[in-house]
Parts: sequence; structure tokens; C-alpha cells
Amino acid sequence: MVFGLFKKKNNNRPIVDRQYHTLTTAARHPNFYLHLGVPDTVMGRFEMLAIVMILYFRRTKSSATSGQEIAQEIVDAFFQDLDHSMRELGIGDQGVPKRMKKFAGMFYGRLESYASALDAADIEALAAALARNIYPQAEASAPDMRGLANWMMAAAHALSAQSEDLVATGHVTLPVPEL
Repeated sequence: MVFGLFKKKNNNRPIVDRQYHTLTTAARHPNFYLHLGVPDTVMGRFEMLAIVMILYFRRTKSSATSGQEIAQEIVDAFFQDLDHSMRELGIGDQGVPKRMKKFAGMFYGRLESYASALDAADIEALAAALARNIYPQAEASAPDMRGLANWMMAAAHALSAQSEDLVATGHVTLPVPEL
């Protein structure tokens, strides 16, 4: 009973769960993999999750404190999912922290490169960054990533138009990738 007094109660859990589900569902839309050049592989799915999380994170950076707290919890959930997925793939306890550090570096590197292209509304720079990140071994032969870059620009615009109330209640949505 006494120990319950010191336990932090997370009232954001239902909001975080709802928003995280919406974001991960958006990242799994088949059009990304069938028509916009993202490979339907473990790394391709990581790339799409990272893109969606980056777009959401950018939207919430100017939110009120509650929106920023929820965003941080969603990014934490993203990395917890990565940790869980690596363990399911058979990566042992010794290898997970090293790989998590690598994935965190990849995520924050993408955040910076995509942010600068999004801020400049530079489709070509964004498409080049996407090709470089999604096809690191075959960038020269990567499919044209301008469709995905255009979707990201539209998604960033759509996210910026969504109210603080939607952020605070976990009801932010992303546009469906059209063909």
C-alpha cells in the first residue's frame, strides 16, 4: 500500500496507445510498399515507421507540454517495439543494446536530414535522402523516391493543420498515400 504512493501513474497510456496504433497502422499502408518504392522488408518497415514517427515528432515539437510528453512516450514506445522485435528475431541480450544504439543513431540522423529538406520544401533533396537511407547499398539503382517525398510533404502539411486537441487526445491522423 505504501509503495503505491511512490509509483508514477501514467494517465497518458490510453492516449499513447491509441496514437501509436494509428501511426504504426499508417506506416503499414500497402501503397508505400507496392507503389512508392519502399521495400517490404524488415528494414523497409523500419524506414516507414521512422518516417511516420519523424513526421509526428516534428508536428508535436511545437505542441503544448502535454503534446510533447505524449510524443516522447510514443517515441519511447517505438524504441521498445524495436527492442522487442530484435529479441523476437533471435538477437540475444548482449547484442540488443548495440543494435538499439545503431537504430537510435539512424533514427535521429534521418530526423535531421528529412527535417532540413522538409523545412526547405525541397522535394529533390528529400527524395535523395530517402533513396540514400532506404537503399544504402544500391542508392544509384534505387527507385524514384519523389512519390514518397511528395507524400511526406503533404503529410507534414496535413499534420501541421491538425489541432492541439487532436494531439492531446491521441487522434492525429496521416493522409493515405495515394497513387
